[in-house]
Amino acid sequence: QVQLVESGGGLVQAGGSLRLSCAASGRTFSSYFLGWFRQAPGKERDFVAGISRSGSSTYYVDSVEGRFTISRDNAKNTVYLQMNSLKPEDTAVYYCAATGGTYYYIPRNLHEYNSWGQGTQVTVSS
Repeated sequence: QVQLVESGGGLVQAGGSLRLSCAASGRTFSSYFLGWFRQAPGKERDFVAGISRSGSSTYYVDSVEGRFTISRDNAKNTVYLQMNSLKPEDTAVYYCAATGGTYYYIPRNLHEYNSWGQGTQVTVSS
């Protein structure tokens, strides 16, 4: 079990940028695969991006490919989501998540993750 806390959300104009951070409490941060999910009003919680334990592998949903970048700093127990060229359709509550499982791929299903942050609101105005 690891505790996660997101920060960095806010209001930004279309075309702008934000960087989300997720700080973890624990001594085994480097053993976790990490992901970012988002949930808009009236919609399901959807996968956005994921990263392997070492950071050597990443995966993105098609709608954010080329605009968002996930990264991690294991020395700081922190995972980031850099969001560029933001669109109104990106408006949602963003959640970070962690799993201690072993994978040959980047987990995309929310049920594969067992630790979740409280979420941070991202609003993109047109």
